[in-house]
Amino acid sequence: MIDKDTPVYMISIVAKIAGVHPQTLRFYESEGLIKPSRTEGKTRLYSERDLIRIKRIVSLTRERGVNVAGTSLILKLEDDIERLFEAIAKRLDSETKELLMELLSELHFDELNSKKLIEILNR
Repeated sequence: MIDKDTPVYMISIVAKIAGVHPQTLRFYESEGLIKPSRTEGKTRLYSERDLIRIKRIVSLTRERGVNVAGTSLILKLEDDIERLFEAIAKRLDSETKELLMELLSELHFDELNSKKLIEILNR
């Protein structure tokens, strides 16, 4: 099985899956929102993690009306929260992790991806 970080998708496939034009993906790259891997021949390759990020970008820009600068800020904040939870998970004992996961499950957040944070704590 291929992990989420292995670049396997070509730009045309990712564009089709995400419902955008390949030029849109090139624009996202030029704006620093994504950074696909490159083959020796300079072909862009995207991982499953890249695809998830692209879908998030499309959601923010198309469905939520967020501009590129706002999208960049949101993605950076989400990345920071994920890194914070990874650091927290390394330092907590199992009982405290369970309590934190329980709280994340019970509380309702409008934008915070509680499931992803719980997944981080479960690693």
